[in-house]
Amino acid sequence: MPTYTVHAPPPRNGEAATEPERFVFVRDGFYFWAFVLAPFWLLVHRLWLALFFYLVLNFIFGVILILIGAPLTVKLFASLLIALLIGFEAAMLWRWKLSRRRWKMVGFVIGEDAEMAERNFFAQWSKRMEAPVPFTPPGPQYATPIVRGAPSPSDVIGLFPEPGAQR
Repeated sequence: MPTYTVHAPPPRNGEAATEPERFVFVRDGFYFWAFVLAPFWLLVHRLWLALFFYLVLNFIFGVILILIGAPLTVKLFASLLIALLIGFEAAMLWRWKLSRRRWKMVGFVIGEDAEMAERNFFAQWSKRMEAPVPFTPPGPQYATPIVRGAPSPSDVIGLFPEPGAQR
């Protein structure tokens, strides 16, 4: 079953907390449309910096492969590898953009699809908001150590069986 990360945008002016309708769910895994149509997928998700690096990387690889006289199959294979990389790393690129814009990751959720993931997340989230904060007792209280004075000659410190014995 797919897993999703849930991201909340920073609150708008005058908001105490972010509205849940603005949360974004990003699925982990391979993005087929990012693999097939990488530039368009990057444009749709407004990943301008990633699109710039994608175009520069394709251009540099294209120029290098032309300069070394690589056959067409090698050029296609290089383009396929770059597209495959985008397909596998699309979720990471999307999360990177959200974190740069100060969105906070508020949780993980599992669901058959995005709609089920939203239902599961908000069901758990509403329970958390309604539940009272559990009582946590204060940290442990330590007693003052007993001072017995200087150690006597019969006290054994270390791994020796009896005091004064030969090693």
